[in-house]
Amino acid sequence: MTDDTMTDETAIDDAATVKQPLTEKLEAILLVIDEPHSLVSLAAAVSAPVPAVRQAIESLVDEYDGRGQGPRRGFELREVGGGWRLYVREDYDDLVADFVGGQAPARLSQAALETLAVIAYKQPVTRSQVASIRAVNVDSVVRTLLGRGLITELFQDSETGAINYGTTDALLQNLGINSLDELPPISPLLDDGSEGFDERIAR
Repeated sequence: MTDDTMTDETAIDDAATVKQPLTEKLEAILLVIDEPHSLVSLAAAVSAPVPAVRQAIESLVDEYDGRGQGPRRGFELREVGGGWRLYVREDYDDLVADFVGGQAPARLSQAALETLAVIAYKQPVTRSQVASIRAVNVDSVVRTLLGRGLITELFQDSETGAINYGTTDALLQNLGINSLDELPPISPLLDDGSEGFDERIAR
């Protein structure tokens, strides 16, 4: 292979990289995040200027809402608390809830059970707070619990943008209890007392 051939192939590869649509890069990131990210954060993720990312985000919003050439999607790109994230369109909330609730239940892993216990006793609680108590990353476990319908997003902190999680009625049904007040006191269940937990369930 001659130097000229190598130079031509390199130029083609570079051109393909440059032409890779910014919207595709953003979609790839948006598909895997589970908390809203700011334009600055998204711009850093795709190595693009903030104004270009803003324009691409607006383009995606129009596309998903059916204002482009294609139909309206069952999901939407929504700005919440200064950050952007994909959400199920409100029209289909009940449909998705029924689908998730109707899936054949599978046994939760030990990590999932521990994370669920922390959320049940500490709610409302953020992922970082759960991770601090468990001393491990809980991102994937939280996604699993959300997918099972055992926890839900309660609200987003107006200052930090962090999502606060709590348990759902589905957890109560699975445990066979009517309310969180029926959960046993946590202190006797811990080897080292109640460090990291309140004496009563936070409301």
